[in-house]
Order: sequence, then C-alpha cells, then structure tokens
Amino acid sequence: MSSSRRSSSPDSNNTDVSGGGGEIAADERKRKRMLSNRESARRSRARKQQRLEELVAEVARLQAENAATQSRIAAFEPLFAKVDGENSVLRARHGELSGRLQSLGGVLEVLQMAGAAVDIPEMVTDDPMLRPWQSSFPPMQPIGF
Repeated sequence: MSSSRRSSSPDSNNTDVSGGGGEIAADERKRKRMLSNRESARRSRARKQQRLEELVAEVARLQAENAATQSRIAAFEPLFAKVDGENSVLRARHGELSGRLQSLGGVLEVLQMAGAAVDIPEMVTDDPMLRPWQSSFPPMQPIGF
C-alpha cells in the first residue's frame, strides 16, 4: 500500500504509533526482495551460460568424433570394394560350378541307366574351387575399429 492511503485512513494514527515505521519495514522488505530477485536472476543467467558452454563443448566433441568415424569409414572403403569384388567372383564361380555339377549328375544318371560301369577317378586339379576345404586365400584379419 502507498503511504498516502495509510495516512488518509482514520485508524492509521491509532495503529501506527511509531510514526511511519511500518512503511520503512515494507520498503526494506521490498528492497530485500528486489535484491533477492536480482541475485536469483544472476544465478539463473550463470546456469544458462554454463549449460550453453557445456552444449558448445559437446557439439565440438561430437563433430570431432563424427569426423574421426568418417575418416575410418573412408579408410575401409577400398578394402570393402576389394572384398565385394572377390565376393562377386566367388558367386559367379559358384554358379558356374553348380551348373557343371548338375550337368555331370545328369550325365552320370544317364550312364547308370544305360548300364554302363561308371568309374569316377580322383580329380587332380589346381582349381581351388574344387577343394573348398583348402582355402587358397590368405586368412583375413578381423577388421578392428
């Protein structure tokens, strides 16, 4: 309340014996509340600033981590391309050999139905695809990150 309202009331002289001391206490409370609010606002701004700095640091860390990851991916791309090429060759060779095996199975079946004695000799060949238990490729090292 303002001081003009207090002094205009007829009971203000009876209740306020100190001669305006209530206004001083109210002004003091208001001043303390303002100081408290300012301090609270200052702390809030400081917390916001600290959080902003933490987020900026996290962005920088994540960008560095992303760049390192992209670099590692780029380093593995040639190896992937090589393995993918070898895989394509192996798939094509598998298809070819499967076709041959199916044809030979058909020929063998015809010969057996005709009553011919079929002697299948041991094949001596340098084709690694005919010896799948003996890998012609050097053992691959696991890809480490």
